[in-house]
Amino acid sequence: MSKVEDLAAVYERHIGAPWQRTVAGAQRVIVVVYDKELERSFRARKGEFEQATIRQGHAWMEFDCTAVFARWMAGDDYREAYFEEPDDLTLKLEQEFTEHVASLLREVLRQPTADANAVVAVTGVASLYGFSHVSDLVRAVEGDIRGRLVVFFPGSKDGDNYRLLDARDGWNYLAFGISLDGVGR
Repeated sequence: MSKVEDLAAVYERHIGAPWQRTVAGAQRVIVVVYDKELERSFRARKGEFEQATIRQGHAWMEFDCTAVFARWMAGDDYREAYFEEPDDLTLKLEQEFTEHVASLLREVLRQPTADANAVVAVTGVASLYGFSHVSDLVRAVEGDIRGRLVVFFPGSKDGDNYRLLDARDGWNYLAFGISLDGVGR
């Protein structure tokens, strides 16, 4: 079996365990951590995670972050000016982009089918690197999670510290972590 298949098996065991219904939003987050080199393999095999979720009796919905920045930038009236002076984009990113991504994710989380028995899978988070922090996105939507929010995370985990693409200082979060090295907080 490939590493992605092995990870899907670990995920299925966890997602199949009974879910506590009376936990806070932060405790409804699962971060599936895999080596950044496996991103293409994960993308090709992410259906295995969907099938594992369905086999365990849960609905599956997906939110893909891959093109969010490109669409956001394409819709901005001043996009050409930002390409001429990229430093001018920093303030706009800090003030608006994370909330934009969070609002799109909230739309999925608030759908009637994203109920207490559903998994909302967040993929493509590597494309947020340099524009937003996954930790800020997760915190922004915690109150809207009714089932489970599963973040597929190319990077590493050391204890409760997650590092996206192994490239920036990590962030500490209370999510339940799943990796080939183990599961748990």
